[in-house]
Amino acid sequence: MLTSVWRNLLRSVVVLAVVTFVVFFLMYGNGPGIARAVMGMQAEVTEENVAAKMVELGLDQPLLVQYGHWVQGLFTGDLGRSFYTGQSVTEALATRVPFTLAITAVALVLTALLSVLLGVTAAVKGGRIDRVLQFLSILGTAVPSFITSIVLVFLFAIFWRVLPATGYVSPDVSLGGWAASITLPVFALLIGAVSSAAQQFRTATLDQLGKDYVRTLRARGVSERAVVFRHVLRNAAAPGLTVLSLTVFSLLGGAVFIEQVFALPGLGQLANSSAQIFDVPMVMGTVLVTAVIVLVVNFLGDLAITLLNPKARTR
Repeated sequence: MLTSVWRNLLRSVVVLAVVTFVVFFLMYGNGPGIARAVMGMQAEVTEENVAAKMVELGLDQPLLVQYGHWVQGLFTGDLGRSFYTGQSVTEALATRVPFTLAITAVALVLTALLSVLLGVTAAVKGGRIDRVLQFLSILGTAVPSFITSIVLVFLFAIFWRVLPATGYVSPDVSLGGWAASITLPVFALLIGAVSSAAQQFRTATLDQLGKDYVRTLRARGVSERAVVFRHVLRNAAAPGLTVLSLTVFSLLGGAVFIEQVFALPGLGQLANSSAQIFDVPMVMGTVLVTAVIVLVVNFLGDLAITLLNPKARTR
């Protein structure tokens, strides 16, 4: 088991290094283009001015040297400063990441609970419940999250007026206000995530229900509840956990649109606004944080699968 854990940890570190290396070279590869974008349309763009701006931004150095400086700053908590405002990237991320983590974590927990409940129920009960889940899964997967957001705003904020349409309230100010401000964004993310994850749990549960050990347990008089929740669900959890760990990436991607719709000060809004003005250090910081979150969740998912699989414990 320890070997498997260390292998997964090493793989996560390697993936993070590769992702940051590739993205850095893609983002910083066109130094003159970045300098011109930062100078703006109104500035006098000459070769001398562009060269001076590149020196000011540190873009005149070789890419490997720039990447080395960035990695060195990564270990000291210094990810550089915005090309436009001069704000520290680390400080900007510190104010944005907690919000995105909050809505993503809440959405992920609710996705796990609802996916298990709906998937297992559809597999065990079948019939109309199963058909309804199939329809909702297709609908939830097909409809983009930003359209879902608009529908939710119209229904709950404009028509029924029970939840705020935009804005964010810190939990330090009001816990109830905080819960109300993240309810619609969470549900906008939740619908698509549950649609795919519940379908995976349903398929995995149906596969386990057809196994010989299930028939043996039933023949021995073991209750159906014990068969499903103590044996079937445990064996079906591995593929479901894999899908849930991958769902984090889609949740973070959906947050880019969700935070725009609900005017929320999260990581997605920072990434979108920074990309539009070519603020490369900010974009690089958001890529780093997103990659770390996805890799940590995937690592924890692999660890949970290892604990659930008795064969993996002996490796």
